[in-house]
Amino acid sequence: MVKKTNKNEGIFITFEGGEGSGKSTQIQKLKNNILGFISDVEIVISREPGGTEVAEQIREILVNGAADKLSVRTETLLMIAARAEHIDRVILPAIKRGAIVLCDRFKDSSIVYQGIANKIPNREIDKIHAFALKTCEPDLTILIDVPAEIGIKRALDRNENNQRFERKGELFHKKIRDGYLKIASLHPDRIKIIDGSQTIEKISDEIFQLVFPILRSSLSK
Repeated sequence: MVKKTNKNEGIFITFEGGEGSGKSTQIQKLKNNILGFISDVEIVISREPGGTEVAEQIREILVNGAADKLSVRTETLLMIAARAEHIDRVILPAIKRGAIVLCDRFKDSSIVYQGIANKIPNREIDKIHAFALKTCEPDLTILIDVPAEIGIKRALDRNENNQRFERKGELFHKKIRDGYLKIASLHPDRIKIIDGSQTIEKISDEIFQLVFPILRSSLSK
């Protein structure tokens, strides 16, 4: 175990994937693995939409109710509005104070869910993100990939109330998976694909192997 000597530059890692891909479980696993390697680092775990009081209120609108209750444009604007609040209030302040931020979903979710799956041109998503994101970009994005039919079954088996996206149907979720694989092919340096059909421990080990060089680089600065 080592100590983090540099307190001036944080790390921003995002997790992406379809419903039921296991992101939440792996974020907790990664937190534990990082703390086993670095003894005195702040780790901030957050999610989108959400992460602040206002963004969580927007989340309630987005994830509850009928699958078709919002127009695609309204859904997109609400998602990115929540993201702007999250960036300003949580992500950027944490990075500036040297924390490691682990976020369940970020901008790639909007590119895939509202863009590719709902046929909003990427240039339109980019325009809104250009205003909302400022200079906030992930150091690494972990894409946990599982077949749509497996992921959606896992998600629906949880039998939670906030399942508006889960109820959008198998065809929609196949578009989500295809969309994620497409953007991963376009950004191979940032987005790393993990096979989500493996055991939880195997997935966790592979993720830490991807994160370890970033941790080591941060310690050496």
